[in-house]
Amino acid sequence: MMQKNKLLVTVEGAVIVALAMALTYIPHSIGVSSIELQYGIIPLIIYAWRRGLGAGITAGVVWGLLDLILRGLSKGSVLNLWQGILEYPVAFGVLGLAGLWSRQMQLRLQTNKQTYWIMLWSSLVSVCAKYLLHFFAGGLVWGAYAPKSMNPWVYSLIVNGGSAVANIVMVAIIFLLLKKVLKQLVLVKD
Repeated sequence: MMQKNKLLVTVEGAVIVALAMALTYIPHSIGVSSIELQYGIIPLIIYAWRRGLGAGITAGVVWGLLDLILRGLSKGSVLNLWQGILEYPVAFGVLGLAGLWSRQMQLRLQTNKQTYWIMLWSSLVSVCAKYLLHFFAGGLVWGAYAPKSMNPWVYSLIVNGGSAVANIVMVAIIFLLLKKVLKQLVLVKD
């Protein structure tokens, strides 16, 4: 039975990673400052609530590795090994931090209690953690591409902060819209 459960978690994780990667190919840049929406954040956070911290981080790392291979390297978005690791598998992996609230989410859904604030808080923590890593990479590595008169850290804050805010707003709105079906998405049927 334990083997069957591990297989089910792995298969669900593979489906979530494939969905997140597929969503990456939908145009997602806003404005001139390269603000990017990451639609795959939504299924990954739901998976982390459903299966917990370890499964969520693992799925995020795999999504990050796929994005690194399929898009990062081909677009020239990887300047060195450490930046590639930080901005892809590590930054995508921390989205699984939403799994820290997995038990709370599941208990509240089972007892029909309000979940929106846990949804919002856990999403906020995981999305901010992701963009904090992008901010560090931006200041350390991408800062060389900042306008000459601008501090590289300010430049990174503007670009990555804009993406962080846009993704937090997107997540808050979509989870509000998914509130009625969240029970079916998060709770695991035995």
